[in-house]
Amino acid sequence: MMMKSVMEGRPLWLTGISYSLLLLQSCMLAFAILDPVDFLALQSIRKSLDDMPGSNYFASWDFTSDPCNFAGVYCDGDKVMALNLGDPRAGSPGLTGRLDPAVGKLSALAEFTVVPGRIMGALPQTLSQCKNLRFLALSRNFISGEIPATLGQLRGLQTLDLSYNQLTGSIPWPVGALPALSNVVLGHNRLSGSVPPFVSQTLTRLDLKHNDLSGSLSPTSFPPSIQYLSLSWNRLSGPADRLLTGMNRLNYLDLSLNQFTGSIPGNLFSFPITNLQLQRNLFSGPVQPADQVTISTVDMSFNRLSGQISPMLASVQNLYLNNNRFTGQVPGSFVDRLMDASIQTLYLQHNFLTGMEINPTAAIPLSSSLCLQYNCMVPPVQTPCPLKAGKQKTRPTTQCVEWKG
Repeated sequence: MMMKSVMEGRPLWLTGISYSLLLLQSCMLAFAILDPVDFLALQSIRKSLDDMPGSNYFASWDFTSDPCNFAGVYCDGDKVMALNLGDPRAGSPGLTGRLDPAVGKLSALAEFTVVPGRIMGALPQTLSQCKNLRFLALSRNFISGEIPATLGQLRGLQTLDLSYNQLTGSIPWPVGALPALSNVVLGHNRLSGSVPPFVSQTLTRLDLKHNDLSGSLSPTSFPPSIQYLSLSWNRLSGPADRLLTGMNRLNYLDLSLNQFTGSIPGNLFSFPITNLQLQRNLFSGPVQPADQVTISTVDMSFNRLSGQISPMLASVQNLYLNNNRFTGQVPGSFVDRLMDASIQTLYLQHNFLTGMEINPTAAIPLSSSLCLQYNCMVPPVQTPCPLKAGKQKTRPTTQCVEWKG
């Protein structure tokens, strides 16, 4: 009966050896053998890398068995689709060695990651041959040399994370021109030169902090789709107001420790930002938010900001305005918010402020920090200030007169 059910409905010539060959062929399709090019590429990649002491990642890489069952190797049919090198568990020691150019032979590769470790040497130029690559993350290693401009050929690349390495040179303009980028993380390297325009209208995260980037940004340097922007610890200069005005989807902005100049646009404070870091730049002029600011932390310290402090800033939980050129009275709304513990940090030291209407016997809540020293007034209340504020309670009268004049 079994033979009958197998043969039923088939031509008489499809019997014996012919039918057996068909069954064997279907089995081979079901358990596809890895493409020989991919097989040899994995062998080359393996030879150039080793487990660091304490890591056992390569234990499963036995080339007498199916490579698609190796740790970190994911296949679709006979092609490698994803390669995640190293033990992804937290605290794993990672890998050592170099990235072999054979990775470019994995023509179907869509995802390539390496866990933190001690991988050295340059990024293989051959990565540009992986035309299907969508996700490239090789952070926290010791990769050196320049970012290959040929990465600009990866038109479908969405995530590029090369952070915490030792990369030098500039960010290639063809990388900025990639149309599908959504996440670019290149922070904590030694990159220099100007920042290229990023054109992808799906870019939401751009992190270039802790490099040596310089030059100015144009109003069209970044798309309005960006939600997270960190450019801190560089040498970027020039005005940023026209660029920032159109980036109304920002929820995190860090431009600190640069040399940006010009004004801070008032509409920036109405964006859905939770953390605004603008300290240690050369921003100048008044700060004039249109409405009550709902950002929880705003740091504009160590700039050249001037004019009166806007009462619209009294709703900020942690506000750092110290080391600027603000003048006049501190608005009464700050006192109210400070006394009901709505304000946790209010740093106003090293300005040219002339008063704050607060009862000298008032008990500042323990959860709140207020610093008023080195202004054009005797601090109405004695509160502990950061050590960096110095010991002088009041700014010399001559400075205050000169500033007024």
